[in-house]
Amino acid sequence: MKRPRRTASSLSASLHRQLNMYALAASAAGVSMLALSPRAEAKIVYFPANITIGHGGVQIYNLDLNHDGIADFSISTRGSCEFSCSRQLGARGSTRGDEIEFNGFKRGLHSGAALHLGAKIGAKNNFDLSAFLASGFGYKSHYYSKGNWANVRRYLGLEFQINGKTHFGWARLSVSVQKLNITAKLTGYAYETIPGKPIIAGREHGKDEATLGRLAQGASGVAASRQKQ
Repeated sequence: MKRPRRTASSLSASLHRQLNMYALAASAAGVSMLALSPRAEAKIVYFPANITIGHGGVQIYNLDLNHDGIADFSISTRGSCEFSCSRQLGARGSTRGDEIEFNGFKRGLHSGAALHLGAKIGAKNNFDLSAFLASGFGYKSHYYSKGNWANVRRYLGLEFQINGKTHFGWARLSVSVQKLNITAKLTGYAYETIPGKPIIAGREHGKDEATLGRLAQGASGVAASRQKQ
């Protein structure tokens, strides 16, 4: 007894289109993964934070940028009173090689650069072991503040070492100077895992990570990406 001959069933145009898009996305993802495989571990690592330094918080905070158990930087306030009273906020690397980005001088000290969102932090910038951020002064009943970081929310550029190789990162700080009270709030920080690669202030993930995430979603991810372009 002969088996009945199978007839080809026609796919709907919509289903056919979806299958084609999925195949295209899968192929693109495969090519991208192969192309990026040597640097698959490379990414930006971001940590949210809620640390108060100075008035109302700790006087010294040791920042372990990559969470390896070793402090890379310290952010601190200190004060003095002689003929006038003053309090200062500063940042310092733990070793030569863990350094702060600066863009000027203040009484012989480098002034820490108060970077805006989107600023590039890399080897072409100026770094030093320590930097002055902000200060508050008082004489009799007169008070005034100085420094790039006085009453702003900015990004601190960081250069530090992992296994003898230079990496770049940032720390987000909101600084308030009210008379002799200085308060710095650390709300997040990040670093680039590729040695020597610059990082953008405020960026919390790498470009490649977002692209691969969309491709992993298949056809729907590619379609969503195209709609945003």
